[in-house]
Amino acid sequence: AESRCFYPLFTKGREKNKEIKEACRTLREYAEYTDRIRRYTKEMNLNEAVERAIQECIREGILKDFLEKHRTEAKTMSIFEYDQEKHMRMEREEAMEDERNRIVQKLLCHGMSEEELMTALDLSREELEKCKEKN
Repeated sequence: AESRCFYPLFTKGREKNKEIKEACRTLREYAEYTDRIRRYTKEMNLNEAVERAIQECIREGILKDFLEKHRTEAKTMSIFEYDQEKHMRMEREEAMEDERNRIVQKLLCHGMSEEELMTALDLSREELEKCKEKN
């Protein structure tokens, strides 16, 4: 059944097929570009990471035409998107930490010992003390 679903998609005319393949290639290349930025930010600041990814991708033919024509915009948007992604990740981590702190306080109030809490939530003594301080 699945092969019948895909069959018309790839046999209905060369132009559609070409567009689909091109879109897939572009998505694949964009994924490679963004992956490089993520990897490089572990070694260098964000501006340098984006610039390195752009230079390498152009050299290797990854999004080459687009990056050559729209280098400044691509760099600006990449930095903005990465910063936004980082900000959202930090907010999620803070929310999870707040929830953990709330749970620790609640369980302590209901009589669970600190040792039981550390075992149940896989917390070190330092982490438990931080949870207790925050609430």
